[in-house]
Amino acid sequence: MNDETKKKINERYERELNRGERFWPDSIFKDLIVSLGIFILLIVLATFIGVAPEAKADPSDTTYIPRPEWYFLFLFKFLALYGQIPLLGKIEWIATVLVPGIAIGVLTLLPFIEKNPNRYYGKRVLPISIMAIMVVGIVLLTLMSDVPTVSADGSQLLGILQAIAGLAIPGIALILLFLMSFVFKSSTRLMVWTTVLTAVLMVLVSGTVFALKPAPAEPAAETVVATTLTDQILAGQDLYSVNCTECHGDDGSVAVIKGVEGLEGKEITPINSRDVLYTITDSAMYEVIAYGRPNEGMTPFGKAYGGELSKSEIDYIVTFMRYMWDDRFEPPQLKPLFPRLAAGEVPSYDVHIQPIVKRYCISCHRAGKTNDNYLMTSYDEILTTGDNKANNIIAGDPNSYLLQVIQGTPIPDPKDPGKIMINTMPPNHALKPDIVDVFVRWIMNGMPQTAADAAALYTAPTPVVTPTP
Repeated sequence: MNDETKKKINERYERELNRGERFWPDSIFKDLIVSLGIFILLIVLATFIGVAPEAKADPSDTTYIPRPEWYFLFLFKFLALYGQIPLLGKIEWIATVLVPGIAIGVLTLLPFIEKNPNRYYGKRVLPISIMAIMVVGIVLLTLMSDVPTVSADGSQLLGILQAIAGLAIPGIALILLFLMSFVFKSSTRLMVWTTVLTAVLMVLVSGTVFALKPAPAEPAAETVVATTLTDQILAGQDLYSVNCTECHGDDGSVAVIKGVEGLEGKEITPINSRDVLYTITDSAMYEVIAYGRPNEGMTPFGKAYGGELSKSEIDYIVTFMRYMWDDRFEPPQLKPLFPRLAAGEVPSYDVHIQPIVKRYCISCHRAGKTNDNYLMTSYDEILTTGDNKANNIIAGDPNSYLLQVIQGTPIPDPKDPGKIMINTMPPNHALKPDIVDVFVRWIMNGMPQTAADAAALYTAPTPVVTPTP
């Protein structure tokens, strides 16, 4: 930069300084106002929208696909595309260290490489072109972050097109721009057209990628995270009912296991007793559930050991056991398992039977258990499955097998009356009278599924009119 140019710049700086505002207090005051507005906006967003809760991190959950925040998705996609390059894809440090380092280095050294003293954008073509191509590339890589690089049929076309749009075209264009500026001394117009053509090609190829993008899969079931103590206890109760009731009973009081193949007659310590709750910490209880006691016949339930329960789910079970059985903890008020029935009211599956079955029956009557093929995880299964499905539930028949076994009457084998075909249910304890009454009313009134179906069968009691003396 020669002296004449420096003089002009200094004169212009003085004119702008005299005409403009001062850093203190004018600019600082404006910055404070804007900062306060952003702070208030963040408070409002955190208060009324917040962040969706997620389950606790579980390293054993292999179904979880980690993804960075949106502002790093372009780098995430870059690493995925780099992995498709033969040979180089096996040298991870090139993509994770070398290429990002070169990009940051170029941006840092660009003012020293391109020393044009002019501020007018028309005379700063090289840096503006470089930034334009990089911004377009970052946007397109971010948008393509959820597009797979390999199709379901094994085709590599999607990955190749993404690599062309996100790596090849911008890479070649950047090299050409540097050559045009420093080697060939090309005109500004040629560099501008190169930048525009590069951006157009990147957009067109990316558009082809989006057109070939496979249809999205069915959305996975949303993970429900229990955030309050009541929700955690209820979640733990449901999980306990499915996974633990078979051996320990619905209240953890079983001392001798009944009706469980391989464990029939085995004596165990009731897990709702003080001997267990007072002597075992929550962490120890978690480990027992997660790892099981293989030598005692208890299989592992934690995903890390081959089971089905996540860390959060086991924590919910521990919370349920503590607050519902440990007399040192005061449980919160929980809603009843099912609404109380009025005189003449008919229960429905959706409102009454389903929560009862979930609490007392599904632990045994689900796929993979020894249960005479009688499944109870849905309305249709209760009515249509089982080796004795013709007699399990018969509308209006008090001799239905289900009604007999829940009232303490086992079913003898028709071919050998001295042999029991179906034992009483549940095998470890008797159901409470109000629960039995719900089943009796439900079956005797034709097993309505919905509350509307049941309401249509409701017969209000006739009011008794006392004659006036």
